[in-house]
Amino acid sequence: MKKDIKTTKRATKVEELTRLNKFISHNSNYSRREADTLIAEGKVRVNNKIVTDMATKVSNSDKVEIGKKIIKEDKERMYTVIVYNKPKGEIVSKSDPQARKTIYDGLESRYKHFMSVGRLDFASEGLLLLSDSVEVVNSLMHSNLERVYKIKVNGFISPKVEQAMQQGIEIEDATKGAFKGTKIKSMSFSPFLAYDIQTNGEKTSKIKVVINEGKNRELRRFFAHFGLNVMDLKRVEYGGISLNNLPTGKSRFLTKEEYKNLRIFLNEENDRLIK
Repeated sequence: MKKDIKTTKRATKVEELTRLNKFISHNSNYSRREADTLIAEGKVRVNNKIVTDMATKVSNSDKVEIGKKIIKEDKERMYTVIVYNKPKGEIVSKSDPQARKTIYDGLESRYKHFMSVGRLDFASEGLLLLSDSVEVVNSLMHSNLERVYKIKVNGFISPKVEQAMQQGIEIEDATKGAFKGTKIKSMSFSPFLAYDIQTNGEKTSKIKVVINEGKNRELRRFFAHFGLNVMDLKRVEYGGISLNNLPTGKSRFLTKEEYKNLRIFLNEENDRLIK
């Protein structure tokens, strides 16, 4: 995860209340949406009583049941993380009203309950992390871990573009490069952590960039502000986890070293939250 390991003193964690749907998804193979459906259908009992209120919160000492199965906190429950090399032309969603292909059509059926760490848009490709753990997904998604992208744009990367990459920029109208009907109008772009202009021509240019945030179509909006259309966008690394030679449309498990680094990162995040 490319983060320095800091030794911190652990505090005693006070038992907290958790939304019922989150508790179920965190401690079972049900997604949060599937948990909502089970609750609405009256299939969930808390302390022997059927619960249909979505706002219900529970603690680890409460007895939660779905049918005859007891859902309980399992601190030793192993989580799984996979790397998927998403092709262009797939959306990161369980389903699509337009009947477009989703990543779950490309993934093996055993991963149908996995959740994605953020998104890559329909026209983008590359590294997408997925996990069966809500905690892992949220920790990675809301982190400042490095994301590395290879980008092709339809023009020359000018000194003004480089200045914005180096210093950051506030764009009042950042709707260019966004989806039609976007509700996000303005956007603040932090300085890029690094970039490497690999080719720079009047018709097309290629650049490799490193950023540590994942805002809505951030890179497409950034380059569109300077009149550059992103022709190709491929994520090749996320938090030190790389695609390497993984073929397009294929998935793999994390390596032992990647799992080790992930555990270090998650422990640091846990320490930070309970300080």
